[in-house]
Amino acid sequence: MRGLEVFVQGAGLWAPAVATWADFKPWLDGALDDAEPGKPRAEVLPANERRRAPDSVLLAATAAGQAVAASGLDPAALASVFSSAHGDQAITDYMCATLAESPAGLSPTRFHNSVHNAPAGYWTIATVCHAACSAVSAGDASFGAGLLEAAAQAIADDHPVLLAAFDTRGYGPLLSMTKITLPFSTALVLSPSRTPQSTARLVITTTPMAPVSRTRDDRLQAWATMNPSAAGLPLLEALAHGTGVDVVLAAAAGMALHITGETLT
Repeated sequence: MRGLEVFVQGAGLWAPAVATWADFKPWLDGALDDAEPGKPRAEVLPANERRRAPDSVLLAATAAGQAVAASGLDPAALASVFSSAHGDQAITDYMCATLAESPAGLSPTRFHNSVHNAPAGYWTIATVCHAACSAVSAGDASFGAGLLEAAAQAIADDHPVLLAAFDTRGYGPLLSMTKITLPFSTALVLSPSRTPQSTARLVITTTPMAPVSRTRDDRLQAWATMNPSAAGLPLLEALAHGTGVDVVLAAAAGMALHITGETLT
């Protein structure tokens, strides 16, 4: 089948060891030490909202803000796709424990933040965005599912689309199920056509499930086993290094994405 051709306009990333996309390649090259662990900055959010926002919102907004700033596009006019395997696990753990032990004590604010599309809501409110926004979940294939959704929307609507992928660290009994021990987020702005800001060209085709790509850097491969939203790291690694792109990522049960392309200067 003919692939979906899109162009990367901007990228973002946050992990405990490296807090920005701008630092990602220098960190990979050994020019930067690990960053001090701390909360994602999420500077796109107003200060009051940033203080109250849960980890899932901070993760998503941090990476999304980096990607949109790099693209030079107006976030208020940018359609978006937010993908996550498990949403905010700390809040889910709190909700389950409270409902089991003291249902009347459930916090309305925590309940409000428990829905899967809460980060998308915070983002659109903070950026005064009225463009289409969706939230996607496909378990361990959530990054690939989100990428496919964002690319398809960009081409169908002939308009750039923001993809933000995030997952928080697991908490309580959920941790034994999800095995997520590393918070991580990343974002890409995809355009259906090349512009002066384009940094890479990607062609995405769907295939029956095939072995997914590994990263060249063992640190990144370890991250990919600790967080499903880090499954996109083989693609991000190629984009950061400025090499040709040829990776396979899971997108659903029984389906993968074959992504080829090249970086642009």
